[in-house]
Amino acid sequence: MDVHGRIREVLAETIREELAPEHQQLSTEDLMKALRQRGIIDDVMKELKFVTDASEKERTSAPKPSTHFVDREPPVLEKTNIDPTRRYLYLQVLGGKAFLEHLQEPEPLPGQICSTFTLCLHFRNQRFRSKPVPCACEPDFHDGFLLEVHKDNLGDGSKMVDATAMLSICDPVHMVLIKTDTFGETTLVASYFLEWRSVLAAENGITNVAVELLGVGTESKVPVGVLNIRLEVYPQLNKTLSPEITNTQFALERQKTAEKERLFLVYAKQWWREYLQIRPTHNVRLVKIFAQDENGVNRPVCSYIRPLRAGRLLDTPRQAARFVSVLGYERAPVIGGGGGKQEQWCTLLAFLCRNKGDCEDHANLLCSLLLGFGLETFVCVGTKAKGVPHTWVMTCGTDGTITFWESLTGHRYIHRPVNPDDPPLVEQPKPLYPYRTIGCIFNHQKFLGNCQPSDAVEVCVFHLHDESKWKPMSGEAIKSVCSPGTSSVPPFPPLCASAVDAAVTSNDVEVQLRILVSEHRKDLGLSTVWDDHLSYLLSPALAAYELERTTGISAGNEEFQDAVRRAVPDGHTFKGFPIHFVYRNARRAFATCLRSPFCEEIICCRGDQVRLAVRVRVFTYPESACAVWIMLACKYRSVL
Repeated sequence: MDVHGRIREVLAETIREELAPEHQQLSTEDLMKALRQRGIIDDVMKELKFVTDASEKERTSAPKPSTHFVDREPPVLEKTNIDPTRRYLYLQVLGGKAFLEHLQEPEPLPGQICSTFTLCLHFRNQRFRSKPVPCACEPDFHDGFLLEVHKDNLGDGSKMVDATAMLSICDPVHMVLIKTDTFGETTLVASYFLEWRSVLAAENGITNVAVELLGVGTESKVPVGVLNIRLEVYPQLNKTLSPEITNTQFALERQKTAEKERLFLVYAKQWWREYLQIRPTHNVRLVKIFAQDENGVNRPVCSYIRPLRAGRLLDTPRQAARFVSVLGYERAPVIGGGGGKQEQWCTLLAFLCRNKGDCEDHANLLCSLLLGFGLETFVCVGTKAKGVPHTWVMTCGTDGTITFWESLTGHRYIHRPVNPDDPPLVEQPKPLYPYRTIGCIFNHQKFLGNCQPSDAVEVCVFHLHDESKWKPMSGEAIKSVCSPGTSSVPPFPPLCASAVDAAVTSNDVEVQLRILVSEHRKDLGLSTVWDDHLSYLLSPALAAYELERTTGISAGNEEFQDAVRRAVPDGHTFKGFPIHFVYRNARRAFATCLRSPFCEEIICCRGDQVRLAVRVRVFTYPESACAVWIMLACKYRSVL
C-alpha cells in the first residue's frame, strides 16, 4: 500500500541526514541503500506478483471476496514489457469529486453489495478498464493505464517519436463511465474525449487535468462529476513544446474540422432539396442523414459505420449476427411521458461497455462486422408494423441476392420483390420479414435515398446503381467527414474477448435455480427430488438450440430424444421446456419462467414419483455478451 509515499519519506529523510554535514552529491546507490536498510525494497518485492503464463497457472476456484463490493471481473495481471524505444502516455485517474447524484448514498457496509462505477478507456486500438469503485459523491478511483502512443510506422523504429511528431497524433483518449447497480444492470453515465496532447507543453512532461464529465442523451449539458487525471509521458521528452504551439495546433484542427462539417452540411441541404423536388411525398420518408450521439452531437450517419474485423473472436458472418443479437436491447431512456422516442445513436465504445443499446446501435455494429467479413453491407432505415421507426441490415450478393439481417434477433430473410405490374393470377412471393417501408440505406462510403414511387419494402427494387430508384450522395462529400482520422469521427475500438467463464457461470446459475425451484415448491407444500442423470441428458438439446440460432442448422435431435426415452420408464410422462435469456441473473430468469404456463406447469408439477431436472448452459461471446439457455424438465408416473 502507498509505496510511493513511503519511498518519498525515506528519500526526504536520507537527503536531510546525508546532505547536512557537507553538501556532497548523493548517488542512486546511496538512495537504494537507504531504502534497503528500512526494508522497503523487501516489502515491495514481496508484494509484487510475478505472473506466469496463463497456460501454466492452475485454475483454482476464486475465494469469496472480503471487500465490500464484488469485483465481478477479477483483474488479469499481465506482463507489460515496456519497450524503451517507444513513447508511452501514463494516465492516472486520481479520484473523482462532485458526483452530486450520489451525495446521499450511505457508506457501504463490509460484505454489502453496492452499485459501482467503472471507467473504460480506448486509445489507438488499446482498451483498458478500471477496477469497479463504489458509487459515491467522491468515488475513490485510483488506477493507472499505460497507453502506447507510438504504434504506427514500425519501419522507422530506429528513432524515438518526438514531441512534434506526437502533436500530429489527433486521436483522443475516449473515456466511458459506466454505473452497475446491485442487480448487475448497467447504465451509461458519461462519455468523454480527452485531449491528451496538452501534456506535450507541460513542465517535466507531467500535467494534472480536472475533467468535467457531462451526462448523456437528454442530459448532455448537465455536469455529472469531475475526474482528476494526471498525464505523464514516458520516457521523458528531451524538449517540450511551448503552450502557444499546442494551442495553435488545436485551433487549426478545430477550424479545419468545422469547415469540413460546414461544407458537408451545405451539400446535404442541397441534396435534400433535390430529393424533395423528385416527389413532394418524399418529405415523409425516413431519410436520415444526421443522427445524435450520446453526447447530443449531430454526426453524419455514415460516420457510425466502419469495417470492423473481430480478429479470432468471431469466425463467420452468422456468428457475428448471433453475437450482436445477444447484446442487450434497451431503448434510449426518456424522462417523463410523451411517448416520443428519444434518439441516441451510441459511439461503439459506449455501446460495448454498457453491453446494451437501441436497435440503431445493434444495426451499426452488425453492418460494421459484416463489412469486415468482406460483404457488401448497408444499414436500412425504415419502419416496422404500425409505422414504428426501425433500422436493420442488408447484404447484397454478387448474384443480386438481397438478404435482410435483423440485428436484434439474428434472423435472416431473403428479399424477393413483388412486381405490382404483374397480372393478378401470377403468384407473388409472401414476405416473411417484419419491415414495411424503407427510406434510405447507408454504409461507411455510400448514402442512398429511396426515390421509387412507393417506399414499401415488398415492392422495393435494390438496383443501387440506378439513380432513378436510389438517389446517391457524393462519395467524396461523405469521405470528407466520415473517413477515419478526421477528428469528428471517434476511432473504433477493437472487440475484447469474453471475461466470463462459461462452465463456472453455467454452474452458478443452475445451483441458484435449483434453490429457487425448491423454495417455490416448498411454499406450495410440495417436496422436490432432483434427478441429476436426467439433468445431464438435457445438455445436447441446449447445445443444438444455440447451434441452430447461430447457423440455422438443427442437428443431434435424434440422440437427445433416444436418451430421454431410455431415461423415462414406461408409464411415466416427460415434460421439458427450453427458454433463452441474454442475462445471467437467476432470480430474474426464474420470475420469467413462472410467467410461462408450460414452465409453471413443470415447476409446480404434482403426481406420483415426480423427479425434476434443470440444466443451464451459458454460451460466451466477445465483450462479455452471453446467450443463456435453461431447460426445466420433470418426469412423473401418470396416474389416470
